[in-house]
Amino acid sequence: MKTELVKDIKLPTAVLSLDATSDGKLLYASCLDGGIYEINVESGNFEVIGNHESYASGVSLSPDGATAISAGYDGALHWHDIAARKTVRKVSAHKFWSWQMAASRDGEWVASVTGQYLAGGYKYEPALEQEPSVKVFKARTGELIHSFSHVPPVLSVAFSPDNRVIAAGNMMGEVRVWDLASGQQLSAWTTPNFTSWGIIKSHHYIGGIFALSFTPDSNQLLVGGMGPMRDPMAGNGKQTWQRFAWRENPAKKLDEIHEGEHGNGLMETLAFHPSSPYFIMGGRLAQGKWNIGFFDAQTGALIHSLDVKNRVTKAVFSSDGGRLFLGITLSQPKPKDGKFADFGRIAIYSLT
Repeated sequence: MKTELVKDIKLPTAVLSLDATSDGKLLYASCLDGGIYEINVESGNFEVIGNHESYASGVSLSPDGATAISAGYDGALHWHDIAARKTVRKVSAHKFWSWQMAASRDGEWVASVTGQYLAGGYKYEPALEQEPSVKVFKARTGELIHSFSHVPPVLSVAFSPDNRVIAAGNMMGEVRVWDLASGQQLSAWTTPNFTSWGIIKSHHYIGGIFALSFTPDSNQLLVGGMGPMRDPMAGNGKQTWQRFAWRENPAKKLDEIHEGEHGNGLMETLAFHPSSPYFIMGGRLAQGKWNIGFFDAQTGALIHSLDVKNRVTKAVFSSDGGRLFLGITLSQPKPKDGKFADFGRIAIYSLT
C-alpha cells in the first residue's frame, strides 16, 4: 500500500467532522466555530453555508448531494439547502450537546446522540439520562421517529450499511443496537476496555467508545476509542479497536487491536474502504508511531500507518476508494493582534 499527501487545505478553525460528495470534488466540514463549511477540493476555496450557536459536531450529506444535515453542541440539527445556500430547517434534538450524528446510506434516517456525565451515586457511576440519549429522525422531513434510552453520555452512533439497524456506544463501554423498523432493542453488551477510572488528580470516569462502524455485510460491529489508563487526565491510554458479532446473544468479541501494533492516544474515527478489504482508525497520538492505522479486515493486522502530527477527528474515503480525506485540528494558537491563525486542516491522501 502507498499513501501520498496530495493536498493540505487550511481552515480558520478546527474541523470536528467531515463528509464528501460522491465525485469527491466538494467537502463539507463541521467546525469549532459552529460553521458548516463547503470546501472546493481542487482550489482549496471554502464558504460557510450555515452556523450553529455552539460547536458544530457533525455533518452528513444526502445521497443526491443536495442537502447537508449538521449537528451541534447547541443540541440542534440543521438542514442546509446547498444550492440555495440557506438553512431550511432547524430541529431541537436535545437539551444537551449532540456528541455525534450519523446518516443512513439510503438517505432515509439521521440520528444524534447526547448525554451529560453526572455522578449517580457514591461510586460515581453515571446518573440516569435526563432525556432520551439516542434519537432517530426522518432525514427528508425532520420528523422524530425513535427515542431510545441508553446510559449517558452516549458518544458514538452508526447505521448499518443495509439501513436496518442503528448502534450507539457510551462512556462506560456499553453498546446497544436497535431495529429501525420496529424500534426493538436487538442487542446490548459492555466491554471494559474503553473506560478509565481516575485515581490521579481527580476521581471520575473518563473515556468511552468514540467511534462505531459496521462491517460492509452489517453482521459485525467495530468499536474504537482509548484503552484504560492509570492517569486519565494525561490522555495516554492504548489506541484500541474491537470487533463484535453483534447478532449473537450475548455479542461475541471476534478480534481486537493486536499487541505491539498500537501506541497511546484517543481514537475518534473508523471507516471501511469502499472496495478493498481493510479499515482505518484515526485520532490523536500521545506516544507511538501512528495516528492513522490501516488494518486488514480479515486478520485485524496493521498493514500500513501514518502519523499526520495532529489530531484527526474524521476520516472519509472517496466513493471510488482512490482518496482519503482527513478532518484535522491543530492546537488552538494564541491570538495575535486579536486574531487566531488558521488551526483547521483537511488533508487529502491518494491511495494505491
